[in-house]
Amino acid sequence: MPDCTAILLVDDDRYLAESMALWLSEQGHRVDTVGTLAAARAALQAGAYDLLITDLRLDDGDGFDLISYTKRRLPGCEVLVVTGYATPDTAIEAVRAGAFDLLTKPLIDEELLLAIDRARSQRAIQAENERLKQQLDRRFGMDNILSQDYRMLKLFDVVDSVADARASVLVTGENGTGKSMIARAIHRRSNRAGGPFIEVACGALPDNLLESELFGHVAGAFTGATSDKIGKFKLADGGTLFLDEIGTATPAMQVKLLRVLQELQFEPLGSTETESVDVRVILATNEDLTARVEQGSFRQDLYYRINVVNIELPALRQRPGDIPLLVQHFIARATESLDRTVDGFDDAAMQVLQDYAWPGNVRELENVVERAILLSRGSRLGVESLPAEMVRGGHRLAIPTSTPAAPSPVGRAVSDGQVLSLREALEEPERQIILEALRMFQWNRAATADALEINRTTLYKKMKRLGLDDPRLQYAP
Repeated sequence: MPDCTAILLVDDDRYLAESMALWLSEQGHRVDTVGTLAAARAALQAGAYDLLITDLRLDDGDGFDLISYTKRRLPGCEVLVVTGYATPDTAIEAVRAGAFDLLTKPLIDEELLLAIDRARSQRAIQAENERLKQQLDRRFGMDNILSQDYRMLKLFDVVDSVADARASVLVTGENGTGKSMIARAIHRRSNRAGGPFIEVACGALPDNLLESELFGHVAGAFTGATSDKIGKFKLADGGTLFLDEIGTATPAMQVKLLRVLQELQFEPLGSTETESVDVRVILATNEDLTARVEQGSFRQDLYYRINVVNIELPALRQRPGDIPLLVQHFIARATESLDRTVDGFDDAAMQVLQDYAWPGNVRELENVVERAILLSRGSRLGVESLPAEMVRGGHRLAIPTSTPAAPSPVGRAVSDGQVLSLREALEEPERQIILEALRMFQWNRAATADALEINRTTLYKKMKRLGLDDPRLQYAP
C-alpha cells in the first residue's frame, strides 16, 4: 500500500465524518466521505480505494452488506469497521463478513492510526501472496511443463479435459518424470485453483502417523496427542489433495482411503464425529498397481476407484528430443539463481546428454545441468562438465544411427526362391516414403499426413506397423 492511503469513509454522522476526514488528510491520506450505503456503492464503483472505514448502522442499510459488497467488488480493499454499538458477537460477525478489524466510538487517534498501519501491512501481505501465487502458476502451470513430444502433447490435452472433473486421477510414471508437477498443473487449470493444494508423500510416514496426517486426530487419541490436529483432507477442503506414492499404502489404510474417496467422509483419529469435505483427489505411483492387484497386495475396489482417469508419464529416455529444450530451461533457471552467464552445452556434450538413458529422468537432468554450471568456468559447457559415468557410456541408449537403404520391391518380392506377399514386398518402400516425409516436416505428423494425402489416424497406424513410432528415430542422423 502506498504512503498516501486512499480511504473511503462511510458514516451518517456528517459532523463526525468531516472531522475524521480532515484529521486523516492532515496525516497524509486521501479521504472521500459519504453518508449512505447507496453513495458508498457508487463511490466504490467509480474509484479504487485502499481502505474502507464504515459504520455498521447507516440510514439506508446495513454496514455488513457494504462489507460483503466491498470484498466482492474490490477484494484488495481492506475494511475497518467503526461503531458505537460493538459487542463480541458484532466483532466476530464483522470479521466473518470480511472486515480486518473493528474499533469502537469514540475513537482514539493513536488507535485509528495503528489500525490503518495494520491495514497497510495486511494489503502488503496480500500483494506478496499474489506475487508468490503467480510464481507458483509459472513454475507449476502447464506452461512450465516443456515438451515437444507427441505423447506429452496428448497428455496436456487430457489434463485440460479432466481439470474441472470431480473424478480421481491416477498419475503413473517412473521417479523423476514430473508426477507432482502434473498434479499441480491439473489443480491450477481447474475451477479449484483458488483453493488449497495439499501434497502428502504416503511412503514417508508409517501407517499410524499417515492416518493422523490424512484424517487428523483429537487430543488423547494416542500417546503424545496433547491437542487436536486437523488432517490433510480437511485442510484441502475446497481444493485438491495430492497423494504421492499411493502404492505404499498398507491394506488397513487402503480400506480407510476407499471409504473417504467414495463418500468424502471420515472420522479423525480418536473421534466419533464424522467430517465431510469437498476435495478433489489426485494420486500418483511409480509402481505397477495392476500387478499389485493380481498379487493381492492392493485392493481391487480401491484400484478401480482411483484409476478413473490414468495419466501415464513417459520416461525421459523415451523422448530424447525434449532434452535440448529442458536443458535450456534448467540453464536459465540455474544461472538466474547462481548469477552466472552460460550459453549452453557444446554439440559433443549435448550428444552425450541425448545418448544417456536417464534412470532418474527429468529430476536427474536438472541436477546434472546445475552441477555442470557450478563446476564450469567458461560460458560454454563441454563434456568435461558432465559426470564421468555419463561420458564413459553408462546407461547408454541403443539409438539407431542410420536407416538402411530400401531394397527394390522386386528384390523383396522374390527372396531365396520364395515369393513374398504384395503387402510384404511394398512395406519397405512405403516405410521409406513415410520416413522421408516425416523428416521433411520435422516429424510434424499433421503436416506429413496432409502431404501424403492420408488422414492422421491412418498415418499413426502405418507408423506403428512399420516401426516408425519409435521417438528415437527423430534424432538419428
